Amino acid sequence: MKGEIKKKIDLAYGRMKPELVLKNARIVNVFSHEIVDGDIAIHEGEIVGIGNYFGEKEIDVEGRFVAPGLIDGHVHIESAMVSPPQFARAVVPRGTTTIIADPHEIANVKGLEGIKYMMEASEGLPLNAYFMLPSCVPATSFETSGAELLAEDLKELIGNERILGLGELMNYPGVIAGDDDIVDKIQLSKEHSKIIDGHGPEIKNKELNAYVAAGVLTEHECSTVEEMMNRLRLGMYILVRQGSAARNLKELVRGLKRENMRRCLFCTDDKHPEDILLTGHIDNNVRLAIKNGIDPISAIQMATINAAECYGLKKLGAIAPGYIADIIIIDDLKDFNVLQVFKNGRLVAENKEPLFNVKDFDNSNVVDTVRIKPVTKDDLRIKNHTDIANVMRLSSHSLFTQRVVRKISTKDGEFVNNEKLDILKLAVIERHNATGNIGLGLVEDFRLKNGAIALTIAHDSHNLIVIGDNDEDMLLAIDKVAKVGGGITIASKGEILKTLELPIAGIISDEPMEVVNEKLKEMLKIAYEHLNVNKDIDPFMTLSFLALPVIPEIKVTDLGLFDVSRFDFMDLEVKE
Repeated sequence: MKGEIKKKIDLAYGRMKPELVLKNARIVNVFSHEIVDGDIAIHEGEIVGIGNYFGEKEIDVEGRFVAPGLIDGHVHIESAMVSPPQFARAVVPRGTTTIIADPHEIANVKGLEGIKYMMEASEGLPLNAYFMLPSCVPATSFETSGAELLAEDLKELIGNERILGLGELMNYPGVIAGDDDIVDKIQLSKEHSKIIDGHGPEIKNKELNAYVAAGVLTEHECSTVEEMMNRLRLGMYILVRQGSAARNLKELVRGLKRENMRRCLFCTDDKHPEDILLTGHIDNNVRLAIKNGIDPISAIQMATINAAECYGLKKLGAIAPGYIADIIIIDDLKDFNVLQVFKNGRLVAENKEPLFNVKDFDNSNVVDTVRIKPVTKDDLRIKNHTDIANVMRLSSHSLFTQRVVRKISTKDGEFVNNEKLDILKLAVIERHNATGNIGLGLVEDFRLKNGAIALTIAHDSHNLIVIGDNDEDMLLAIDKVAKVGGGITIASKGEILKTLELPIAGIISDEPMEVVNEKLKEMLKIAYEHLNVNKDIDPFMTLSFLALPVIPEIKVTDLGLFDVSRFDFMDLEVKE
């Protein structure tokens, strides 16, 4: 140890040559909020000096801007539909060198086995992958998940150095009420001096005080400046989110000032393959922030040192002696185009292409997860003694659904499809333990015709969800997606048109992101052009959230139609 300290002193002083020097850099200093010209000396993956240096190897960056590697403060890798190694291949070339992942999607399918898979599959990559332990598996008691995680279960992993704390506390009513199960998890996290992530949209006043008093440190669900300010005043960190479904950055940056920005960082939360490949990852957050009036250095601070300080990552997020040499080279401070990425002082990506290979990983513990009882036409019958029903109405570009009362077509006391009415049948089928549970509902404004779409991505319990205008295609799609071990499939007029297989827990592909994206693009085209799906919605993403009973106003789980406002089940039939 003493010898290592002396060696670092000699390297920093210039008595020894470091392994690598990045020459002629314009360094973004996230501490002093300025651009500093100089060389960056790197040895054994760590920065040892800033100034005038000569190295065993030298790279002239020719006056380009150099910044710390970017950090995603909250992400569900599963939403990208690819494995951790393939996720790294996509995001590292875009400048992301650190992520804080919440694997609650796969945990709802495979419990601790799913979390361990994500951790093990992300080892040895040029990406620092830290994790938060899922706090709400299942998300509610009104659905059937593939696992249940109590505080006792989480004890096995809480001490791991890559586990930073307890994941988003979606059950904020349980926190505020002091429910024993959730308090046990909070206590476990505090006993190990770990961080607690929040998920408490809209709560305020004494409820918000109670939430923060419990130990919740972060919030990524703010959609208004008022929400953000209420939480900043109570000492919370705000994760400014720009994902695929939820895009809050443009609104929230209106409330950012130099005085409060140090408590704000960036996240993507859920981002789909096309968006990552087309617009970028955290680099996209930085660009958008700059475009919307945030000065570039402040935006870079939010993407680096702010996130590192929030999550206690002491050697990440800055370019300074003693910090890990996670470095990005960018063209300018407006376009923020990432040209090169160094991880631990090694060039790992250039011009949006990875310069590293990933190995195949053993997925055997997290496949073969789709187990359903055979589904028949009788199982899909919606019995209605009246022609008035509670219907789920979709909202364009939103996960919120509205409860509306509609006149429907019936025959012999059951719902029948009517081409003149934009009302479709929806079924959620339990797929973890073959219980036979099937919840049924009706959906307006999906506009699908002549077919069905089925998928095993149905937040958060990830049961099998299917929508269609005829039972035959719905049954065909159910059978196909079950046989391939999970995924997304489209059926029309008795034929399977296309299937994206997601064999890992029924939610993740084992192929590269580019391949997944191409298949998704082809399937979107089929959905819009062949099945006439409403072009103001993403059919697959929208469908996947119609089973989540914590997003207002009405949803369907495998246990039935659910009124989120009352937090209880409801009848589909409206009695006169």
